Amino acid sequence: MALKTRTSVARAALALAVGFSPVAGGFFAVPAAAEVKPTGPESVADLAEGLLDAVVNISTSQNVKSDDKAPMPQVPEGSPFQDFFDEFFKGEDGEGSNQPQTVNSLGSGFVIDPAGFIATNNHVIEGADDIEVNFANGSKLKAKLVGTDPKTDLALLKVEPKAPLKAVPFGDSRVMRIGDWVMAIGNPFGLGGSVTVGIISARGRNINAGPYDNFIQTDAAINRGNSGGPLFNMKGEVIGINTAIISPSGGSIGIGFSVPTELAQNIFTQLRDFGETRRGWLGVRIQPVTDDIAESLGMSAAKGALVAGVIQGGPVDNGSIETGDVIIRFDGKDVHEMRDLPRVVAESPVGKAVDVVLLRNGKEMTVKVTLGRLEDSEKQADATEEVTQDESKPEEGALPENGGQPEQTKADLVLGMGIGDLDEEARKTFEIAESVKGVVITEVAPDSAAAERGIVPGDVIVEIGQEAVTTADEVRSRIAKLKSEDRRNALMMVANHTGALRYITVRID
Repeated sequence: MALKTRTSVARAALALAVGFSPVAGGFFAVPAAAEVKPTGPESVADLAEGLLDAVVNISTSQNVKSDDKAPMPQVPEGSPFQDFFDEFFKGEDGEGSNQPQTVNSLGSGFVIDPAGFIATNNHVIEGADDIEVNFANGSKLKAKLVGTDPKTDLALLKVEPKAPLKAVPFGDSRVMRIGDWVMAIGNPFGLGGSVTVGIISARGRNINAGPYDNFIQTDAAINRGNSGGPLFNMKGEVIGINTAIISPSGGSIGIGFSVPTELAQNIFTQLRDFGETRRGWLGVRIQPVTDDIAESLGMSAAKGALVAGVIQGGPVDNGSIETGDVIIRFDGKDVHEMRDLPRVVAESPVGKAVDVVLLRNGKEMTVKVTLGRLEDSEKQADATEEVTQDESKPEEGALPENGGQPEQTKADLVLGMGIGDLDEEARKTFEIAESVKGVVITEVAPDSAAAERGIVPGDVIVEIGQEAVTTADEVRSRIAKLKSEDRRNALMMVANHTGALRYITVRID
């Protein structure tokens, strides 16, 4: 027994001396104590001290008219509580309590210009009737809203200070790496000037918050009230604006998201200079390049953004970019996936001439385009939404569901689709716009390859393999040719009844 004890002690001593730990039947290596490196900065006190004065608390108030129509409690006449209930429910004028109520909220922000410009989130001040900025020294100033950008959830405020304010600089968020240390300062739960430290957990996160999602993910504690506050690098530069968290509990679980300054800095500049955003616009409708589409186009890998349509009157409605092109590089920036393109286009100045690298018919080529303004296109789209529609629809049941085409047997179906020529009868049945050209789909077999891709009767096949089709016979011959070439998928451009185009691949059985 004594020998066994001495042996255990000796083994433990050996483990401590040489940096090994005993396990059943042997040892496993662990780093020796002398080789362990620090896991983080020794202190961020000096860094935080120089930044706290530039981070502010933002309090807002909003007047909301009460719409409480709850019945007034009935109390006996002469009851000692009668006066109380009359005043509370009817008000001083006896007309009820339908009076405006004030709703308050708190958030964070930071000074980006000593003259009084303050950056924050749009959702912090959205709908506010009154905005007040509280500084670290206890002073308060009323703020004016300069401009907002709901698409990136950013807003710019302006105060009128008596002396220049302490401002913080923007850094380059693009050089930040996963694992780099960051520091957040904000106003969580109304507790102003709170400092938390963590690392960058991930980059380029898409959380479906907007069309330009490219969030920095961090495990630095971010809670309710941190919104609009800065995320600093270890140089004291702002590399993100804290915007959102994932939190089933309502508190930080170490998953927070910040808008990177590569996106935010340009937005704040536009809001300060113009009071609104002025984004670049290419004028194309795009969709992802899937593995099936990449194979059908002869691409070695799925990358880029597939042009599914060119907007009439847009910047590239001159033939420089065509439907079916795959954009792989824009103004020197690689387009790895579809969502990269809207972001890099929006970051580009209106009127700038840029080089666009694309794949067309299997060949790489470069075209030069001049960007329009996205906001102008949105106003134009809103104006055209009020177009009068033709209400002269056929009576229900007046025509067969297949558009008057003869019923097709299963053997006649092409990839699970019944097809027919797009004549006037078919247009009326499926309400297909006159601008749409191609071959109408009259029926779709359940559980077919076409049904899997969301094709429905009334859709129109415009192209197969990037070649236009105008008759049902042309569709059959193209599919037969693809089968003879042992193709696994057929790449088709399909239009809905309004003319909106999309590329899909349908499995060839």
